[in-house]
Amino acid sequence: MKDPGEEKLDDNALIGLIKQGGTGSRYFEIVYHRYHTKVKNKCYSIVKNKQESLDLAEEIMVKIYEKLDSYKGTSKFSTWVYSLTYNHCIDYLRLKKNLHYPKWDNDQEMAIVADTTEELAEDINYDKLMLVLEELHTEEQLLIRMKYVDEMSLKTIGEALRITESAAKMRLKRARTRLLYLYTMRYIKG
Repeated sequence: MKDPGEEKLDDNALIGLIKQGGTGSRYFEIVYHRYHTKVKNKCYSIVKNKQESLDLAEEIMVKIYEKLDSYKGTSKFSTWVYSLTYNHCIDYLRLKKNLHYPKWDNDQEMAIVADTTEELAEDINYDKLMLVLEELHTEEQLLIRMKYVDEMSLKTIGEALRITESAAKMRLKRARTRLLYLYTMRYIKG
């Protein structure tokens, strides 16, 4: 019989109870219901395929259960789940060779573009920006989405990607610069 108070337990309390054993599967069921939809949606945002995102979400939920002992609690549990999700999906795409490096990246050097997003803000059309975003490398798209859609801090992004905060900041700056460059070439100068 399920205790209604169990649903209100925070993530760390649930993880502690799961690690203690015994009725851990009952507690993992709560974690599963709490995170499955979020994991599935994140998978979909990365792989852009409904069935693949469902399959990946199931694999990731199993992985979360199997790797719970490696969760040390140094970051939020949701960050740890995001990290597993992101890395599992990227590994899947790499395996499928579905990661694309845009043609422009290989054929021409990108001019050094100052990050003038604020100056161009009133000239930027959201729908056009989203079209250009799709042309970026998948990992660059994810960095931009982590920061501006999921509103994650650089520290949290770094933890999720297992890189330093300064590396996350530099990668995000490069991704923004490429996005701005493509947008400018296509819609402002083009």
